[in-house]
Formats: sequence, C-alpha cells, structure tokens
Amino acid sequence: MRTLIQDVRYALRQLRKTPGFTITVLLTLALGIGANAAIFTLVNSVLLQSLPIADPKTLVRLGDEIDCCVSGGTTDDGKYSRFPTETYEYIRKNAPEFEELAAMQAGFAPRPITVRRDGKQTGARSVMGEFVSGNYFHTFGLQPRAGRLLTDRDDIKGAPMTTVMSYQTWQRDHAGDASVIGSTFWVNTKPVTVVGIAPEGFYGDRMSATPPDFYLPIEEMPILANAPYVHDPETRWLYMIGRVKPAVEMGSLQEKMSVLLRQAFAQRPDYSSEQGRTLLAKVHVVLTPGGAGIQEMQAQYSSQLHLLMWVAGLVLLIACANIANLLLVRGMARRAEFCVRTALGAVRARLVRQLLTESVLVAVLGGVAGLVVAYAGTMMLLKFAFPDTQNVPLHASPSVTVIGFAFGVSLLTGILFGVAPAWIAAQTQPVDALRSGARTTAAGTSFLQRSLVVLQAALSLVLLVGAGLFSQSLEKLQSTDLKLDAKNRYIVHINPQAAGYSQTQLEALYRIMEARFHTLPGIAKVGISLYTPMEGNNWSEVVRVQGQADLAAEASWIRANADYFDSVGTPVVMGRGIAATDISDSPTVAVVNREFVRKFFNGENPIGHRFGARGPDSTGDFEIVGVVEDTSYTSVRWKDHRMYFLPMMQHPAHWNPIEQDESLYAGAIVLQTDRPMNNIEALTRQTLSSINPNLTVVKFQTFEQQIADCFNDERMIARLTMLFGALALLLATIGLYGVTAYTVARRTREIGLRMAVGAERRSVVAMVMRTAIAQLAMGLTIGIPVALVCVRFVKAQLYEVTSADPIIVLGAIVTLTVAACVAGMLPARRAASIDPVQALRSE
Repeated sequence: MRTLIQDVRYALRQLRKTPGFTITVLLTLALGIGANAAIFTLVNSVLLQSLPIADPKTLVRLGDEIDCCVSGGTTDDGKYSRFPTETYEYIRKNAPEFEELAAMQAGFAPRPITVRRDGKQTGARSVMGEFVSGNYFHTFGLQPRAGRLLTDRDDIKGAPMTTVMSYQTWQRDHAGDASVIGSTFWVNTKPVTVVGIAPEGFYGDRMSATPPDFYLPIEEMPILANAPYVHDPETRWLYMIGRVKPAVEMGSLQEKMSVLLRQAFAQRPDYSSEQGRTLLAKVHVVLTPGGAGIQEMQAQYSSQLHLLMWVAGLVLLIACANIANLLLVRGMARRAEFCVRTALGAVRARLVRQLLTESVLVAVLGGVAGLVVAYAGTMMLLKFAFPDTQNVPLHASPSVTVIGFAFGVSLLTGILFGVAPAWIAAQTQPVDALRSGARTTAAGTSFLQRSLVVLQAALSLVLLVGAGLFSQSLEKLQSTDLKLDAKNRYIVHINPQAAGYSQTQLEALYRIMEARFHTLPGIAKVGISLYTPMEGNNWSEVVRVQGQADLAAEASWIRANADYFDSVGTPVVMGRGIAATDISDSPTVAVVNREFVRKFFNGENPIGHRFGARGPDSTGDFEIVGVVEDTSYTSVRWKDHRMYFLPMMQHPAHWNPIEQDESLYAGAIVLQTDRPMNNIEALTRQTLSSINPNLTVVKFQTFEQQIADCFNDERMIARLTMLFGALALLLATIGLYGVTAYTVARRTREIGLRMAVGAERRSVVAMVMRTAIAQLAMGLTIGIPVALVCVRFVKAQLYEVTSADPIIVLGAIVTLTVAACVAGMLPARRAASIDPVQALRSE
C-alpha cells in the first residue's frame, strides 16, 4: 500500500509538471467517455431497464407488437397483441399457469381525462388517465405509497367508482397532501374517490412521455369515457401482462395461450365463414418478456439509440487513438529518464507499475470529468428528444449502471494505453543513458503513431459524411411541400367526451364554439375536426366504390366542419368542400383527395359517385361532392395517402347507433387569424371555459410547432451526428497536430542541418506539410469507401437519401483537409523558424 501511495503521488507530480499534456488527455477522455455515457444513459433507461416493480423477470406479455389503440376485424397473419375484454377474462379464467394476469388500456394518450377536485376553487384540468384491471398493481407486486391500491372488488360493474393517483401527480399538483386520499375528484364530470397513491418511481406499465396521472378500473370506462367497445367481443383495445408461476415452460405456455385465443375467437361472426375458419386456424399469440412493460418508447427510439451508440463509439475510438498517440509521445520523450532510472538501480517492474498507475489515474480523472459531460449531454439529449415534455420518466443523473459503465471504459482505456509507455520503459537499457539519442536524424514518428493518425482521419471522415447525410435528410423533410398553410394558424386539442357531452349534444356544441370564436377580434376561420394534419393520429377503413365492389382499398378519414379546409390551408381543386348545410339530417356527402381519385377512379371525375366503408354492402354511404389537394397528415414519409373527409355530424343510418359513434367527438379546433396574436391561447381557454368549465384545453400549439414536432427525432439525430462529427474533427486535428509537432521536435537537428546547408524556409514548411498531408491522404483513402459502405446501414433512417451525395463527401474531404492543413501548418512554421546555430548547439 505504501508503494502504491508513492506511485500515486509521483504520478500526480508528473501530471502537474506537464499541464498541457494533462489537460489535453483529460479533456479528450471526458469528451469521449462523456458522449458514450450520455448515450448509454438513454440506452439503459429506454432499452435495458426493467419496470420499477417486484421480480420483473417472471412477467410475460401476451403479444410482441405495439398496436395503438382500438381496432376490430381480423388479421391476415393471425397474430394478436391486443385483445377484447371478454378474451382477457376468458384467458385469465383458463390459464392457471399465471399467478396473476392483468390487462391495461392499449392507448390512453389520445383521449385524456378531465379532472377537478371537489370543493377546491380550481378549474378542471386535462390529464392522463389509464383504465386497468383490478389486479393491475397486484400483478406488478406493488405496495401503495399511501392509502390502498386497486383490487378486483373495484373492477366490478356497479362498484363505487375509485381511482389511484400517481405519486408524481400527488407531489406536483397537491404537494403530498394526505387529505387527497379518500377525497372526491370529478373525473369527466363524474364523482370518483381517490383510494390511494401509487408507489414512488412507478410510471405505469410502459415508459411514455405522458405517463398516467390516474389509474381507473376497466369497468368505470363505459361510465367515465362513454366507451361503447369495452365489452364488445370484436373490439381489441387491451394489452395483457401476467406473472407466471415457477417452472412453467414458455414454449408450452405460448401454445396453450394460442389455443385459448382460438377458442375465445371461435364464436365471433367474422370467423364463422369458410374464409373466417381459415383465418381462425392461423390465430396465435407470441409471448415476450414483460419485465420492461409495454415497450412503446423502445420501439420508437431503438434504431436511433443504436445508431447513436455506434457514432459515440467511433468518437471514443478516435479519442482513444488520440490518447494513445499522446502517451506514445510522452513515453518516447521520457525514454532518457527511464534509462537513467534503470542505470541507478530501478527495477523495470516498478517502472512499469508506476507508469500504469499514472495511466489509470489519468483515466479515472477523465472518467469523473466524463460523468459531468454525460450529465450535461443527457440533459441535452432529453431536450432534443422531448422538447415540450416535463413528465417523461427519464433522468439525466447517472445511475449506478451508467457510473459503472463510465469507469469501466475509463479503466480499460487507461490500462490499454498505459501499456505503450510501460513497454517503452521495459525496453530501455542503462547504457542508453550514456548515449545522446538526439544526435540521430530519426524520421520522427513510429509506424504505430502514424497509423493512429490515419485511423483518426478515416473515422472522422465517416462521421462527417454521416452528419452531412442526416442533415441533408432533415433538410429534405423540412422543405417538403406539405400543401398546408401554417402561417397564423393555431391548433387547440380538446376532448368534449371528457367534458360530459353525449353524441346527441355535439352538433349544438360545435355551433356554439364556431359562433363564440368568430366573435373574437382577429379570428378568420374556425375549423373543427376529428384530428389535424401532422399530429400522428390516423383513422382508417376499407373503402369500396359503388359499382366497383371488387376494388377495395384502405383509406384514412377525418370528420371536419365547413371552415376546416381553409383553416389548415388545404385547397379544394374540384367541386366543393364541406358546407355549413352538411348537417346530421342532410344527405351524406364526402370530400376526397387526389390520391383517392387516382386509386378508385383512375383520374376520372369522381363528383357524384358514391362509396362506403362498412363492408361490401355499404358502397352507397357517401356522395363525393369535392376533391382537395393531397396534403400531408400522419407523416411526410407516408406517400400515396388516400383520404376522405366527412361532415362532423353525418352518420349513415345503417351504422352503429349514434350513441356508440366515437368519431363524432372532435379532437381539435384550428384557428386561423388575420395576424399573429400573442394572447390567443388565453383567449381560447377563456372562450372554452365560458361554454363549459369542463371543456379544457388538452394541448395548445401553433400549427408551425405541431409540424416541427414531427421532425423531432430526425432533428435530434442530425444535430447529434453534427456534434459528434465536429468533436471527431477536433480530436483528429489535435492528434495530427501532436504527431506533427512531435516529428518536428525529434528532427530539430536534421532541420537545422538542412537550413545550415541552404534549405529555404518554404522547403522546410513543404517538407513538414507533406508528411501531414500524406497521413491525411491515407486516412481519406480508407475513410471514403468505409463511409460509402456505412450509408447502406443507415439509409432506412434517411429521407429520400439512398447513397452518399458527392457534394457531401467532397465537403467532408475539404473540411478534413483544411483542418489537417491548420494542424500541420503550426508546427511547420515553427520548424521553418528554427535557428541552425541554436539547433546544433542544443546537441
């Protein structure tokens, strides 16, 4: 221990004696390790971390896909990941292999709930609520933070309405007030009792940017959310996760679950025909690990995070190459010291141990600095990925796993690159101390040092090309003509269903909203719709045109009012748009887009033709009265998007009863103003509150913000690859500078002799620059084909970019060449300034 302390003290003295070397190494390590630790923080939280629950390894999910949110019908491949309520109850009853089997709402984010505490002088707020089975918390093995959690007794028809509040909501909105437990909250205008607080740190059954604020029993959903499909045996809307008993074999359990699923579906009408029986034979379920819950965020961010891990790894590799060069230079510079110490009796093993101690110490200090960089980097990543969200259950603070990762990488780096100077020390001979190593005209750098510089240049080029391609992809996305007008437009997301309105009350509500908003100064158009462009929502049906029953294709559809097309800037190109006279008791009409016409009418005039969307016998539901431009909706990447638009309240007579038609509930108001209005949000909230205090604003955005949000993922990748590319360029430049400067220092006598016999300064500069450019050229020779190959692996994440743009490759080459010239010019000018007399005297 005493020897170790001596080595540490000596190492600290050596580092203090060379502050330039120490700062450079620590900064390089901090940037390389910090970048990797920041990415690993998100990878660990999003892709690797289990739910904060008891024994997550014993949880199994029924299904392997993320299917939001409510759907019916059959699937061609027979694989299911969402289930009707009756199917859940049937499987739970007949699967004793599960200790518990819980069900939860597949998609709660699109339809938030409205909540107001009874007796408090506070307005209603729109928050997230998830409907779950009564054994939900018990399945996860959770204990309440306060009060109690839901049980099966709460999830019975006719039971008193109860809810569990999340810990985060309890702290954020109620400051941990104990009186919340047992108090009444008005949820969607119905009284509900809060029976307990969920445990701290529990964010639900999936990682989401909008975790639930309240957990409610499934049986309360028909009352609170007016959802007609809760007990519809043909509507799939639930996920299932169960805790299996010990010694249950997964293969046989999966087969049994598939059998039970076929038994549950056998009585459904859509499986009664000959074709249906064929589909029934294909019905199956795939069991997947459930410890991480429903992996929605994993599915969304997996490819981006894996890409960033590779990019950050390349940066770390460049940083390691840089450090290796610095340590090699330092080791060679201290060779004389090693010779003298060996001549004075120092044991080589002690020299090696002391140098490794110095390297590990530098690595540990770099790891500590890397954690600081990682914290700042993770905060930046979270802002890039979730710019408008405060509730995402991800934290910038490094976890024990991340700290272990950072220090593991640090120690590995220190040991690996401490070997080089240690090897130099081990090879020294005492007799070398009597020789003047500087009397040679050595070529300067070793093959290993030059190879490391070449590697840095090659990897830097790959990252610069990657940064250019992702920036080009983002530019193409953002410059796409969406055929929308976002100027002076505002999107107001609402939920009339949560405000207590029934379907029969909606037509009057929409008229009131239109009239109230039109009275506000500056309001030009008031569009009302089921959903809006570029918000990520989509409703679709299989469409058949009258007279063409054999031609069926899926098309997206939206309900909208008369002002809608003008409010979002969608031009009508044929016929008319939706009119104010298209009300509930008028003839049913529809407006279609150009792609719809191309698909079903081969470009011919569709005006006057009819089509339907509820089976082969429903081809005459709607008369086409107009055609609009092909505007972008769900995603810019979605090409050939067929769409049709229906008046807000029209409901064909043969459809389900109007009381069961959820599509009648508007999801958004689009306000077009004649000028920018800074107070429009406050006016909007006041106007809706004056109509009904429970009619809250779910989300308010400018139309431009909503469109920009669709490119958050691409913007994050582009910015981070540019950042990593710039970092790699900086590290490569430093590396080239260090090796070139070291070469000049080693060849001082040679350069002095050259100048003494008549060499001009410019020839000395050219000699040094040739060496730097030669190493760069070798790096480019390797880097260019590698970059071209790498494009194949990332083109799936690029938009309309299938190969490396020559301009981008040329730009990366020019950028790297300029950096190399700067890195080489500084030591070259220093070499040209060498005084021959001083150079020879230094010997």
